[in-house]
Amino acid sequence: MLESLQGGTSTALGRGMRRTHLLVLACSALMFSACGGGAHSDFEGSYGGSDGGGASGSDEQGEPNEGDNFEPVGTNPFTMVAYDPLSTFAADVDTASYDIFVRDIEAGILPQPESVRLEEYVNSFRYDYEAPAADASHPFRLHLDAAPSILGQTTVLRVGLQAKVPPAEEKRPTNLVFLVDISGSMSSATKLPLVKQVLLETLDLLDPNDTVSIVTYAGATGVALAPTPISERTQIENVIASFNSGGSTAGAAGIDLAYQQAESAFLEGGVNHVLLCTDGDFNVGPSSTAALVDLIEVKRESGVTLTVLGFGVGNLNDAMMELISNKGNGIYGVISSAETASRYVEERMLSSFNLIAKDLKLQIEFNPDHVTAYRLLGYENRSIADDDFREDSIDAGEVGAGHQVTALYELILSGQEIPSSELAPEVEDGKPYQGPREVSASDLAMVKIRYKEPNASSGDDAMEVSTSLAPESIASSLEDAHPDLLWAVSIAAFAEVLKNSPYAKYEAIPLIGDYVNAGIQSTEDRQRFAEHFIAAKALLAP
Repeated sequence: MLESLQGGTSTALGRGMRRTHLLVLACSALMFSACGGGAHSDFEGSYGGSDGGGASGSDEQGEPNEGDNFEPVGTNPFTMVAYDPLSTFAADVDTASYDIFVRDIEAGILPQPESVRLEEYVNSFRYDYEAPAADASHPFRLHLDAAPSILGQTTVLRVGLQAKVPPAEEKRPTNLVFLVDISGSMSSATKLPLVKQVLLETLDLLDPNDTVSIVTYAGATGVALAPTPISERTQIENVIASFNSGGSTAGAAGIDLAYQQAESAFLEGGVNHVLLCTDGDFNVGPSSTAALVDLIEVKRESGVTLTVLGFGVGNLNDAMMELISNKGNGIYGVISSAETASRYVEERMLSSFNLIAKDLKLQIEFNPDHVTAYRLLGYENRSIADDDFREDSIDAGEVGAGHQVTALYELILSGQEIPSSELAPEVEDGKPYQGPREVSASDLAMVKIRYKEPNASSGDDAMEVSTSLAPESIASSLEDAHPDLLWAVSIAAFAEVLKNSPYAKYEAIPLIGDYVNAGIQSTEDRQRFAEHFIAAKALLAP
């Protein structure tokens, strides 16, 4: 049964800021036959990557993605509800992790396990969420449903959010800055040429009175184009066409100059946005992730938001780009081909800088009478301390027009047992929770959401909405659940295999294949995934 109401989304983990549990297992399996349960493997796949998130890998294989840099996010543990009934996290609509999967599968290799952020796989697909009414009080609609998991040993809860799409006449005026890396590392065919394509196609989304500025950086930075209206498109196109790569990479200086340009043409009540196109290989000036985060955290107070698009393979600094986009009130994706470039611009670009809510966070309170333990699937690096849910100065997630957000929880209901795995993170347990309870005694869980208007400052108050799901709403089987829940659960299970999660259900892979085949007819993105799924299977051999 699918419950719908007005709401929003964001996500997090339990009591205070929990530690992240990092477990990378030596197991890989994606065969359409049962491989046995637990965290083991008789398979070796062509991952071509490191086991610690850095630029290392197998010298013998020499896979093209070896030099990419990832920060492993680990795997969330089960938490006992009696100890901590609250799970709090920030919304995330990034797709970069799944984009990297597509890039690598199309290159004939598997993604590095450290590249897998489960929520970005799930959120890369569209779901049949009902949109909010035109006169709705909140700019999104929330959906809750639940069903037994793939093997029926646990229960899966889905929290889905559908953001509104404002009518065309409500489009806000836009002040957009293209920040383009033209250093020597951007010379390949999958980098600067694709950047040019993205920028040119983005112009088609803008109105004649919208403005574009262009800042480029290599060993030095410069303003290639001062704020220019789209009505003077030929001038903008000529500047984009003139880009040539060469030199080192002064990324921090470029970021600083791009924000200066955005601030100089700032539109009160409008969209003020920087679009950064890079491989993330910064090597001149401040280049550590910590230094860049410090810079971005200062710049976001200007009201200028950020999209980061990564390009290429072999030196993609995913760890840095994912973090600065989060800290810059922005969104992160990866472009790997002319097809993915066009698809990103058409499907995601406008919504990435046309935000409908900012600092959006979600807190789920589980009822200990019905739920023994829970585990949030993904969002490991989006955790927010439970006590900070109503602390409105805390940075959280951004959601754009038309965006969808989906979060999945694995639940252990009363009478069920937590699945055992030798390498799973320790179950979080301790003294019984003594805080206030807001969930109704008759409900399975209560969802609370806080968010701000797009142009709100860090000191402004947030708005809050809530809803609940009753135990009777749990479907009798996964096959009887909404088809979209079946698809989301299948994608999550697949991502757990790719990331070598201790909870990966290798014995369920035949079922995952069946569910994928059953769901591919609904949309083109699902059809593409089915092809990539088959290719991934072929890359792993006994």
